[in-house]
Amino acid sequence: MWLDRVATALLLLVGAVNLLPGFVAVAPSRITTAYGVSVDGADSADLTVLLRHRAVLLGLVGLSLICAAFVPSLRIPAVTAGAISMGAFLLLAYSTPGLNSATMRVARIDVAAIVLLAVAAVLIWRKNA
Repeated sequence: MWLDRVATALLLLVGAVNLLPGFVAVAPSRITTAYGVSVDGADSADLTVLLRHRAVLLGLVGLSLICAAFVPSLRIPAVTAGAISMGAFLLLAYSTPGLNSATMRVARIDVAAIVLLAVAAVLIWRKNA
């Protein structure tokens, strides 16, 4: 029983980590704060749309993890999607030199979140085994 409670708590926490940046989709004024990039000037509309779309996708991953915390049948797909999403970002971030400190802060948060997600995955696997 405690394995399930810990897994639920971890899914909620990692879900929140992914859901929070989703608010950039409805509050594009937060882009500079979140990512340390300016969305002013030439081509800013394109960058704003791309970052807002990223926010929507992160929100979907976060929402799926939060739902999976309460619906066990969603756990494997949600954990898989979360791991792929964060893993891809980490691969891109750590293979790209010269990123600003805000983006690297996001990467460090994702490192912690993917570790927590891995712990949740192990607990889910142990419960189902």
